[in-house]
Amino acid sequence: MVSDERPSPEGPATFREVFAQREYRAVFAASTLTWVGDYVARAAVTLLVYRETESVALSAAAFAVSYLPWLVGGPLLATIAERHSYRQVMMVCDLIRMALMLLVAIPGTPVPLILVLLFATTLANPPSQAARSALLPLILPGDRLVVGLSLNASVGQAAQVVGYLLGAAIATVNPTAALLMNAVAFALSAVLVRLGVHDRPPAMTNAHRSHLLRETAAGFQIVFRTPVLRAIAVLVFSAMLFSIVPEGLAAAWANEHAGQSMDPGLAQAVIMAATPAGFILGGLIIGRTVAPARRLRLLRPLAVGAPLALVPALLDPPPVVVALLAAVCGFAVAGLIPTANGLFVQALPDGFRARAFGVMATGMQVIQGAAVLVTGLLAERFPIPLVVGVWSVAGVLLMSIVALRWPDQQTVAASVDAARAASVASAEATAAAKSSGGTSPEDPGPGHVGPGRPRHAVT
Repeated sequence: MVSDERPSPEGPATFREVFAQREYRAVFAASTLTWVGDYVARAAVTLLVYRETESVALSAAAFAVSYLPWLVGGPLLATIAERHSYRQVMMVCDLIRMALMLLVAIPGTPVPLILVLLFATTLANPPSQAARSALLPLILPGDRLVVGLSLNASVGQAAQVVGYLLGAAIATVNPTAALLMNAVAFALSAVLVRLGVHDRPPAMTNAHRSHLLRETAAGFQIVFRTPVLRAIAVLVFSAMLFSIVPEGLAAAWANEHAGQSMDPGLAQAVIMAATPAGFILGGLIIGRTVAPARRLRLLRPLAVGAPLALVPALLDPPPVVVALLAAVCGFAVAGLIPTANGLFVQALPDGFRARAFGVMATGMQVIQGAAVLVTGLLAERFPIPLVVGVWSVAGVLLMSIVALRWPDQQTVAASVDAARAASVASAEATAAAKSSGGTSPEDPGPGHVGPGRPRHAVT
């Protein structure tokens, strides 16, 4: 159920309050393990491809491979999470990924087959992540959810730093070891979820199911036909469009510009780790010390400031300065994402969480992958500093437009109230239908959206 608490000028929830929830601790630990394993594998494969081909475009393509499953079927796969128990979905996906990573780690596996298996492994990401995202609001009420999302984002970025550093180091010795680490991480994650998370009934009952494609379409409708949800989606997608570029081009940037002052491998690790390091600091500082209402007011300036931080790349600075610029960008993005995610959950009616997450996650993954691919192709023809600098100038213009079109406080409050009322009405209608032995005609269930706009859309 959507929390009854909305952002207020009062102080934020504390880390102690968040970690007091046993289920959150289990989900938090499981997520951290899989994040580290994934980034170890990603960094190793990216570096391996660049060393073998010396192609910026192919290196960027290897980095972007993990984003493709979201484009192929992210929202459709995420919808599955609402048809089954969240715990069951998370466990099954972990075990599938573990098995596939063990196949990848078999010695002598050809590189093309490894990439195919990695692609297949990431097909399990949408339902797993959708289930986890839908589960968190059931575990953490009110501002605890926003702080929990900040913790997740910050620790996810910390796992990215650790994973990139380990991946870059291990790939020089034994790439297979990096893949085995990922398989072990998935196995441990499945155990933690099984032991630490309560088994809840599916968000969508059998009586409420329709066609999977229809249910998936309802997720798109609720996001893009609800003004506040649509504004949040545009904000998040725009932020992802440019903040990922330093990471995606790090291998080529380091090898072409490290020079005598720094080893290329170290330069790559520093650049790749900079954005997540800045995100960690931003998430912890803004999420823990800034009051909820003030976080909302900071959305606009942070939106413009994030791409602005990367514009000095035009001056072709050394790798250490590039890393500092990327860290500042990551800090600003950290002030955006958890706050926007928390508001998104509050403005979203029950029964749509996993599907809406699938829409948002797919957009983020596809946009990041496309940004890396496009800038990688541009870097084949133009200097990398010029590509990143001009790309960031375009980002400043885009985010300025997004900030100007951000909905006012009254519109946001109305959307949250409408979502809460719709959730209560849906729950009452479902309970009445169960007691009468059928499905209420006035409430076909959270899986149904009639023609035109979504049933719970805010006009």
